[in-house]
Amino acid sequence: MTIPSPDAVKAADSPRIAIEAVSPSVDGGRFPVKTVVGRRVVVEADVFADGHEVLGASVLWRPLGGAWRREPLAELVNDRWRGGFTPETVGAHEFVVEAWWDDFGTFRRDLTKKREAGLDVRLETEEGLTLLEQIAASAPASVARALTDIVLRLRAEPDVGARVAELLAPETRAAVDAAEHRAFATRTWPYGVTVDRVQAEFASWYELFPRSESGDPTRHGTFRDVIRRLPMIRDMGFDVLYFPPIHPIGAANRKGRNNTLTPGPDDVGSPYAIGSADGGHDALHPELGTLEDFRALVAAAKEHGLELALDFAIQCSPDHPWLKDHPGWFKWRPDGSMKYAENPPKKYQDIVNVDFYGPDAVPGLWEALRDVVLFWASEGVTTFRVDNPHTKPLPFWEWMIAEVKAKHPGAIFLSEAFTRPKVMYRLAKVGYGQSYTYFTWRNHKSEIADYLTELTTTAPKNFFRPHFFVNTPDINPYFLQTSGRAGFLIRAALATTLSGLWGMYNGFELCESAALPGKEEYLDSEKYEIRIRNWAQPGNIIPEITRLNRIRKENPALQTHLGVRFYNAFDDHVLYYGKPRFAEDGSGRIEDMALVFVNLDPHAVKDALYEVPLWEFGLGDHETIAVEDLMRGNRFTLTGKTQWIHLDPNDLPFHVWRLTRVSGEA
Repeated sequence: MTIPSPDAVKAADSPRIAIEAVSPSVDGGRFPVKTVVGRRVVVEADVFADGHEVLGASVLWRPLGGAWRREPLAELVNDRWRGGFTPETVGAHEFVVEAWWDDFGTFRRDLTKKREAGLDVRLETEEGLTLLEQIAASAPASVARALTDIVLRLRAEPDVGARVAELLAPETRAAVDAAEHRAFATRTWPYGVTVDRVQAEFASWYELFPRSESGDPTRHGTFRDVIRRLPMIRDMGFDVLYFPPIHPIGAANRKGRNNTLTPGPDDVGSPYAIGSADGGHDALHPELGTLEDFRALVAAAKEHGLELALDFAIQCSPDHPWLKDHPGWFKWRPDGSMKYAENPPKKYQDIVNVDFYGPDAVPGLWEALRDVVLFWASEGVTTFRVDNPHTKPLPFWEWMIAEVKAKHPGAIFLSEAFTRPKVMYRLAKVGYGQSYTYFTWRNHKSEIADYLTELTTTAPKNFFRPHFFVNTPDINPYFLQTSGRAGFLIRAALATTLSGLWGMYNGFELCESAALPGKEEYLDSEKYEIRIRNWAQPGNIIPEITRLNRIRKENPALQTHLGVRFYNAFDDHVLYYGKPRFAEDGSGRIEDMALVFVNLDPHAVKDALYEVPLWEFGLGDHETIAVEDLMRGNRFTLTGKTQWIHLDPNDLPFHVWRLTRVSGEA
């Protein structure tokens, strides 16, 4: 007696084909991977099933909500398949992997084997015609007619050889493919892809305080003053101009020079103490100028090929209008006071924090913060550096960034989170397109190589874009405090050639390094006072920075952190690495390579034995390669794998070369 089993029916409806280990993916598809417009997304998956039937597989992709497009996957080895697609627009995309039993492919394979074995395949040709009829039955009308014509013609063909030839013909295969017959077809769930504009991965940032741009230490700088500085910033090769907060600064608990608690009447305070009677996060500090002045700056920057980046700092001066208008957005103490912000041992007496889960905070505070960003986006600013995002809720960021990018798909958010690696990575997963990194504190050969290897070869490569700032108003690195001019050149060379994203806070080009004793903080910090500088100061490294930025723009391999390869230089102070540029035909052939040597010791000359990566070009150990020195502008050739390099910190403590195959006479 047979007992009916609904479970058997359900099991039979389950996918017969396994699709596993899909890449790229982040946490199994929980978060989107990141790419930039115009770059091919290479998709791989393990695809297999029971038996020995031929399988087919494709990647289907689309802009979110658009029509699906299909690209084939090709089988590699051990059931691994590969293909890809190239997104053409900025915004959210998704892809799925689909696999199916290729019935006609299996028939063709078996028919070919039997024919080659000299077997009688008349019956097999009849089976093939029956299969074509079955495929035609569910095909679009025009395709069905073409398949039916083939069947009718072959049924009238007495010669078995002629039948076989047409069944195996490419035209017949094409007609079957057009029918889209996919037995046991199964798809994965959608995998998200965030497609950003190229500037999310390749940009050079310059940070300044607008209030210091008057040229007069007795006069507060304005947006109009910044306009006069734009040509110099552009000519150095920067394309993003970043400001710390430009909003009204509170008077309560205002900080004096060098972070003192006793400001004088003329002290300007910290711009991070946001909010006064003049307004909050959607207002401008009156001494900087009006909204019309700001708009003029945005327009002028655009004319110079620069875009503005604003600081989004979610913190308030005690004078911020929100404390009075929305007390439920803050956490109050029993005596009616509010605890000021701190990050022990640092104290921020001029700042109080919002409470994201306060009695009136959801949705009011969340929406107000989103609307601040949308307001500045409406004024032409779509790049935001976010202050300390790791101290705010992750669900807020995932929601807020998605809300902004829905209206402004090109918006870019830079995470300023110097915290634990998993937290930094999670911020990138929930939407941040760029991230500050530990680069600032990686000074030795092994730790730099290990860190870049982690970022480029493990899971973060699919979602984490490292932004290499060489200094910030908050960080005067110990290395730079004692390195002299050579140290600034070393850090500039590393940042500009290791990552597609790098940035510097002004003063770096003048090799400013005076520090508060024993601290990674600047003496006479610009966070608390106006600083006027002489940009023609002797010993500046403006020409070197300009050249490095130009080299980046002329060499696509340097426009991303991905692809870096570390090579042998037989000195623990010499970091040696290359970034290849591959042919666009997908052959894997290297067209040229940026090759970089950096002496990490700013106080000593280094001569090191190294190996020229001839093997990367398919060359033997004794062959010749052409070299262009991109910093000095000269050309030469190298013959043989083993060579010496000279690096003098009193001259230039690094080399940036471009390697190409020798063509014609050397």
